[in-house]
Amino acid sequence: AGELTRLQRPFGGVACLGTPGTMTVATRGALDGAGEWTHLYSNPANTLCSTDSIKGPLTAVWFRDVDLDLPQRHGRGPSPLFHQGQLFAEGINELISVDAYNGRPLWRFEQKGILDAYDADHLAGTAVTGSNICIAGDSVFLRNGATCFCIAAATGKVTATFKTPSHPDGGAAVWGYLACEDGILFGSTANETHIVRHAYLRADDHMQQQFSESTSLFAYDLATEKLLWQFNAKQSVRHNAIAIGAGRVHFIDRALAVDDLLSRAPARRGEEPKDAAVGHPTGELITLDAKRGDRLWNEQKDIFGTALAFSQQHDVLLMFYQPTSFRLPSELGGRIAAFQASVGYKKWDQKVNYRTRPLINDDTIIAHPSALDLVSGEAKPFSAPKSYGCGQLSGSKNLLMFRSGTLGYYDFTREAGTENYGGIRPGCWINALPVGGLVLVPDASAGCSCSYQNRSWVALEGSE
Repeated sequence: AGELTRLQRPFGGVACLGTPGTMTVATRGALDGAGEWTHLYSNPANTLCSTDSIKGPLTAVWFRDVDLDLPQRHGRGPSPLFHQGQLFAEGINELISVDAYNGRPLWRFEQKGILDAYDADHLAGTAVTGSNICIAGDSVFLRNGATCFCIAAATGKVTATFKTPSHPDGGAAVWGYLACEDGILFGSTANETHIVRHAYLRADDHMQQQFSESTSLFAYDLATEKLLWQFNAKQSVRHNAIAIGAGRVHFIDRALAVDDLLSRAPARRGEEPKDAAVGHPTGELITLDAKRGDRLWNEQKDIFGTALAFSQQHDVLLMFYQPTSFRLPSELGGRIAAFQASVGYKKWDQKVNYRTRPLINDDTIIAHPSALDLVSGEAKPFSAPKSYGCGQLSGSKNLLMFRSGTLGYYDFTREAGTENYGGIRPGCWINALPVGGLVLVPDASAGCSCSYQNRSWVALEGSE
């Protein structure tokens, strides 16, 4: 029986045991300590950290060549997602679901050219737009144009569609921000006129299709498919500056960053911008009730950030920049602040040296190369040196995943320092997920010419 259980696929593997007439059916559930990754930054709160308990060292479970036409790694396409044994990944023309425990494709949902804008070397992509897919309950949500499709995770069939409401001025709008939590589908009316610049190589046509700001936020009730509320911004809402959890929607209403505009970008890399920088005025931090859209609190003093993340466990809302190696001019870096999320008072405000989006793991913030106490803001001892790579951190209870030349990781339960699983490399944003009792690494290296690179979809298991 023990061997049969070992061979059963987690999340639904079935074994029929016994003799004719007395057969019993055993269905295997989730692995102990298995975590999920349902949104770009793990969850609508943007913690960048799953609850998975996997530990290193890591070894291969399976690898597979999956037939999926991928955008350029420098296009920073949407991160893969994991939910109840299924791995979801997006290509240029389709969304695919595969069995996370053997790599077998389960279904495909075609949307011609849905990731065309990400198939270039601009190093912008979801780092500025946010993702176009998320998961909640038994459904996958995918936005395209003015429509958001609700897709059954088990079958890949559309079960409902939602339309973007109008802009505050009454004009037709396309869907921008996307998240789902507690039976509520959240979205925004994208600003199609604020086109930001590339962070690496010029790709003007592709940038024209990437929207990073919105004129309003809205929410749908999934059960009734009715619009619950719409909040019109006084100025603008950056998609990165939205965090959801504990029945609340936190966001920053702030003037557009003029210095980020594509029209102000220098003609060539290394040249000075066409116009002198004008800076980015501070904004207003606002919290709404997720179901009613009522304002719960707001703060206007020194709201400097371009991104938010929320810890429900500790009731802390983080405000920060996204100071990665390739970034918009408004991503200044060097500072992080924290608020008591339920009431809005500022807990701390610190100067911090960091080059990644902050990751929240219980009461610790990992903002590489720094670490801070989430509640107090005080520095914590931390050292995880890594080699080159412009991607983002992802994490779980015990692991940090990142690019360090090849696939790098750091295990908090062992004094092993930075370790590598060689021969493969992560993409240029997020594609190494510690979830489901595994580390899942679907290929995101299209266009890479590194000599050590083996392109494949890989699943790694940990050690007891």
